[in-house]
Amino acid sequence: MAAESASGAAPSWTRLDGVDLLRGMAIFFVLMNHVNIRLRLAHIPYTDGIPKGVVQSLVWNGQFGVQIFFAISGFLIASITLRRWGSLSRVNVRDFYLLRFARIAPLLLALLAVLSLFHFADVKDFVVQPKTGGLGRALLSALTFHLNALEAWRGYLPGAWDILWSLSVEEMFYLFFPLLARFLGRSKVFVALLLIFVALGPFGRRAFTHGNEIWMEKSYLGGMDAIALGCLTALIVSRVRFSRAAARFCGAAGIAFLVWILGFASMPSLYGIDRIGLEETILAIGTCLLVIAAAQTQWKSPRVLRPLVSLGQRSYEVYLTHMFVVLACFDLFVAMGKPMWAVPGLFVVTIVVAALLGHLVASLYSDPMNRKLRSRWGEDRLGTVMDTESSVPPEGRLAV
Repeated sequence: MAAESASGAAPSWTRLDGVDLLRGMAIFFVLMNHVNIRLRLAHIPYTDGIPKGVVQSLVWNGQFGVQIFFAISGFLIASITLRRWGSLSRVNVRDFYLLRFARIAPLLLALLAVLSLFHFADVKDFVVQPKTGGLGRALLSALTFHLNALEAWRGYLPGAWDILWSLSVEEMFYLFFPLLARFLGRSKVFVALLLIFVALGPFGRRAFTHGNEIWMEKSYLGGMDAIALGCLTALIVSRVRFSRAAARFCGAAGIAFLVWILGFASMPSLYGIDRIGLEETILAIGTCLLVIAAAQTQWKSPRVLRPLVSLGQRSYEVYLTHMFVVLACFDLFVAMGKPMWAVPGLFVVTIVVAALLGHLVASLYSDPMNRKLRSRWGEDRLGTVMDTESSVPPEGRLAV
């Protein structure tokens, strides 16, 4: 597939339903987990009588959901770079940063402003305590990509702040990716470096954490194996045309890995996989296999899965705003007297409202700001293709 022409004309690109479905699954698990945590903190025994495996699969996979996000992020950023500049080594570092800023910063800055107002207004569940450094330290960590490290050093921040730990990992990736691609993209050293990150990821979740439970979940290195695998997947998709049978095999293997890790959380423990941090790597590999299948076959989602696909299309906005919905819905649940019969409704209403809020935020704010900033910086120079973050060329191939 040819890169964008010098005049700025763009090729036709289509969204990948498979990628959006995976992101929808990821944000679904995050939402379920955060509602579950509120219920647990309130000592509501809503899981009594439900098999442990079912509970684990439905409400304790939030961390795995983030790992799916990381793998997809690596794939999409590498794919977008190939799409826009034709090869990794030709990436325009300055324009890469501008494009990332236009997509990420408007909503992130708006969120930080709202969180600061809630802190000053002393709103319950939004006040940053002095032991974690107070508001100024939280803002600094969010803006300099080390909120995850702050929590590992000083303890958890309020829930609406805590979710920003994953952005710290991703933004660190965005910071160094174009530089490494620019100077190493033509050589095998770049691929070797990605493989090193894949190998070190499990150590970043266990051996290198020195028993710090927060750092086990939120370290930079612990998320980089999934991101590196996503980048490698983009390179594979750009260079190899799979037969339909091979693509289907990738899809079947990917589903098997995801079902294993997400559906049978106790099984990795039997083999000691969790003790060495391999379960997230296996999950990332499964995610990447599914991405390969989706990119190679242009898989289209059946109608029954369209809500989940739509949720994935707005996953960034849903992720950054969902804690407002989680906390508000839970407060309403408490005001009702914590009726056990209302727990299923709490989960359903939270997911639906969070999805609607994410859609509104994207439509009314983040998408318009993205377009406005691109236009101000010169849309033709930056490239006319909007960064949908889930698109590939129609034939499933990319220029390298």
